[in-house]
Amino acid sequence: MDKLKQWSKNKFVQSFALALLASVVFRMTTASRYTTESEYLESFWESYKIYAVPLPEEMSFAGEKVPMYDFEVRERIDREILVNTYYQSQTLIFFKKANRWFPVIEKILKEQGIPEDFKYLAVIESGLSNVGSPAGAIGFWQFMKNTALEYGLEVNDEVDERYDPIKSTYAATRYFKKAYAEFGSWSLVAAAYNMGLTGLRNQVKMQGLDDYHGLYLNSETSRYLPRLLAVKAIMEDPRKFGYNFREQHLYQPLKTNPVYVDTAVNDLVAFAKSQGIQYKHLKVFNPWLRKTYLPNKTGKRYRIDIPDPSVFDEVREIKPQYMITQPEVVAIEKKTTDAAYVNVKHTVKKDEDIRSLATMFGVKVVDLVLWNKLESTDLQKGQVIEVHVLKPEEELPVKQ
Repeated sequence: MDKLKQWSKNKFVQSFALALLASVVFRMTTASRYTTESEYLESFWESYKIYAVPLPEEMSFAGEKVPMYDFEVRERIDREILVNTYYQSQTLIFFKKANRWFPVIEKILKEQGIPEDFKYLAVIESGLSNVGSPAGAIGFWQFMKNTALEYGLEVNDEVDERYDPIKSTYAATRYFKKAYAEFGSWSLVAAAYNMGLTGLRNQVKMQGLDDYHGLYLNSETSRYLPRLLAVKAIMEDPRKFGYNFREQHLYQPLKTNPVYVDTAVNDLVAFAKSQGIQYKHLKVFNPWLRKTYLPNKTGKRYRIDIPDPSVFDEVREIKPQYMITQPEVVAIEKKTTDAAYVNVKHTVKKDEDIRSLATMFGVKVVDLVLWNKLESTDLQKGQVIEVHVLKPEEELPVKQ
């Protein structure tokens, strides 16, 4: 929430550098085609153009109209539209990530009665990334630790739910509701998110005005809503602002299968292997896990997301094993009586364990535990294990 000034400075430097680089590349690639400097310059000025971007005639945030007739408001919005239009690489990444995360955020906002436009707040706060600021703000919504704790997130050395996009979005909606109950304006709610409830409350009281666009605020908060509006305008109509992409260029939603744990996990590397995934993917899909273990001394029920095999480009041989749920028990019971399955008995050999057998037969560890009524996942050489596997197609009954 406090990075806008530095971000602006960095963005100006980056934009200038990109323009300079484009000029140099153009000069290097075209100089050989011209015999004189004047021919080169004539071609350069003819080909290299930067356009001003027309402002929308009307704009609104969360149903609240923006006073576009106010020159000061228009110029602040104009600045943000120019900055975001011509910072092409970052804005393209916004589009790519939004395709994955907007459906998740929109669902929560709708469920909690928050206007959908607040999804753009996550874009300008973090670029829909689990980033951290020098001041200690973390995650999609850039919560400081104390604020995160106040709005129901767990933050400690082992668990930091600011990194959980879903839980942190719910926490953000609680903040929005509280701010709206006080200020009665969604625009002021956005401002409060940037400068804090107390800071905005003091300004509203001192200036005797409860209209964001009429308040004199610090430079960062003055830019905050115009930046929201600029990102909203560009992302709602990308081609109008020169952005062109196809569906395959966007990041797709990633399907996951939840595992719930209410005990300690002493080794998350081993836990990842038991689920048939790499430790890297466990961390990528659960960035709120901050250590290589989860103590869970209180017996809290945690949701751990396991990536579905469909999220990977190639077919994976190892199937993930999930903790058992009641619907899964029913499915397993049905499977054992299904005519398409046959019972196979296997004698455990040296160096075989329950995970290698699950992989070999293409079943889940939990299946083997249930089918054999095992009290432990430790197997002994010579132990006989029953497995339910699909019959070969030629042995299946013919459908009438």
